Amino acid sequence: MKHHHTTHDHSNHNANEHSEHSGHDKHAGHNVSDFWTRFIVCTIVSIPVLALSLMIQHWLGFELMFKGDKYVLAMLSAFIFIYGGHPFLKGLYDEVKDNAIGMMTLIGVAISVAWAYSVAITFGLQGMDFYWEMATLIDIMLIGHYFEMKSVMGASRSLELLVKMMPSTAHHLVNGHVHDMPVSHLKIGDFVLIKPGEKIPVDGIVTEGESYVDESMLTGESKPVKKAIDDKVIGGAVNSNGSLTIKVLSTGKDSYLNKVVKLVEDAQKVKSKTQNFADRAAKVLTFVALGGGVITLVTWLMLGFPFVFALERMVTVMVISCPHALGLAVPLVVAISTSISAQKGLLIRNRTAFENARLITTIIFDKTGTLTKGSHELQEVKILNKQFNERELLRLASGIEQHSEHYIASGLLRKVKELGIEIPKSENFNYLPGIGLEGIVEGIKLKVVGPNYLKEQNISITETKDEFTGTVVYALIDNSVIGYFTFSDQIRKSSFEAITILREAGIKNLLLTGDNEKVAKNVSDELKMDGFIANVLPHDKLEKVKELQEKGENVAMTGDGVNDAPALAQADVGIAVGSGTDVAAETADIILVNSDPKDIANLILFGKATYNKMIQNIWWAAGYNILAIPLAAGVLYKWNIMLSPAVGAVLMSLSTIVVAINAQLLKRRLT
Repeated sequence: MKHHHTTHDHSNHNANEHSEHSGHDKHAGHNVSDFWTRFIVCTIVSIPVLALSLMIQHWLGFELMFKGDKYVLAMLSAFIFIYGGHPFLKGLYDEVKDNAIGMMTLIGVAISVAWAYSVAITFGLQGMDFYWEMATLIDIMLIGHYFEMKSVMGASRSLELLVKMMPSTAHHLVNGHVHDMPVSHLKIGDFVLIKPGEKIPVDGIVTEGESYVDESMLTGESKPVKKAIDDKVIGGAVNSNGSLTIKVLSTGKDSYLNKVVKLVEDAQKVKSKTQNFADRAAKVLTFVALGGGVITLVTWLMLGFPFVFALERMVTVMVISCPHALGLAVPLVVAISTSISAQKGLLIRNRTAFENARLITTIIFDKTGTLTKGSHELQEVKILNKQFNERELLRLASGIEQHSEHYIASGLLRKVKELGIEIPKSENFNYLPGIGLEGIVEGIKLKVVGPNYLKEQNISITETKDEFTGTVVYALIDNSVIGYFTFSDQIRKSSFEAITILREAGIKNLLLTGDNEKVAKNVSDELKMDGFIANVLPHDKLEKVKELQEKGENVAMTGDGVNDAPALAQADVGIAVGSGTDVAAETADIILVNSDPKDIANLILFGKATYNKMIQNIWWAAGYNILAIPLAAGVLYKWNIMLSPAVGAVLMSLSTIVVAINAQLLKRRLT
């Protein structure tokens, strides 16, 4: 059984704090604009440094010499080293202090060795300085870090957008009078007016009015949703054409939006197995680079080459093998995937389970409300007493059913409304638990009951329940059946697409339902599913998941997160579906705000795509190093193929940028 991470209350953290540090503690104290400013200043100062460097003069065929020029060069380079190198030197200090040797150590050592060696040359040591290499290396590192941090911030921006969606003021209603007040002052139970076109300030329940509300930024549901009295609304959604009065249900950190933000923040903070692997790889590569640098220095010295040449090779190895791209490879994908998912109504609670979507071999769908609409539609009205016609039977039954909240009653009343039948008044209404309803409609004593009542009273009719694939309800007058209604749950259109997507991905799909074999078979056959498990009681679902796992299947389970909690926890990936405003489905790894089965199929494919992006990035970052380190060390020196520290820095920054762009491409995968 999976273990879920413990969550802590981060509700006080604002979006800016989150975006600045998302997965990137290495840069604590340095924001994006700071890197950009340092890059601009150092690049300007690098121009005279390049102009005063003998090698550049030699390459470009010009001469610039004056008394004390080497000291001017040393001072300008010292400024770049101290001002431009500060983030890296601070990073080196922090990593060494925390015993967490990593990328900043590499960059810090490389620029320090380059600068110290060049200063020694200025003051008399024989050899060629490489101030210009150090200056360009720092410039490139600064711009590389700038792009990297910009990418990380971009990934977390959707969280900021969510937070900014909340209006700051609300129209507070007191005794019919409207007072504008800060949203933070609203209390549960207060009444708020929402005018057409305004954002809904808090979670609430509609007490007056009717309107369509756009919840797409919160739930991923693209179509505006109709809201009438007793419907719940979510803070941050946009009201369209009507005016609504709502009663406040939750505010502040208990609001739906805050729960979503917190879930996404937590998911981005928690490291998955892939991320831990990347961190270990980065650490190994850091020691390889430092060790490789020392070995390079010793080897060239032993071969009789000048110290300056051996030192330059060592610096190049250290610079080029900085596994910075590797450190970015996974955190950036994590940040992007969780943020995009949240905007589409897919909330990831357990990162490892999400990445394990690639391993799923079987997915179990809980039928009601997932593959089907969960609303029973009237299929047929059958008359057994010729005194009545279909319309009359519907009219009489609606007089009784108008008192019930049952889904069967809702289905019948929808049909009555659709046919324009006026619902008659009824008296002496009585609810018969587990059986049906009774009452007097226009002087007629009418019962609307299920098959159990017929069995109890030994009333037999020619048709039996087994002939139907849905639910049957009988209408009786004086214990004589005058007709019956058949209802069936409608399959969602998107269920067909979802099953097709899964089949193409090679994932087996099974239907799990409490309905009888015939109903289950009908739905399963219509959707062309791989099979079904019928007559399953809620507490048996867990066993069904275990049975499949014992056969070696990697199981994803979809359910409503309440009845199905044990089965969701047992499954390799538990997906709570249609939780609506209740985002705290504790046992699920992933929460789908809507009940759209296509979201489930897309989620699994997106999980695969996310994992693939991580692996691509890890290989790109590590593979680049595997090729670059030997070139930097000079293994192809015989053939005049060598990498200078500056070229090494360019390639390393390019590697980081490629990883960042590759992670951003993930946005195209979830549409």
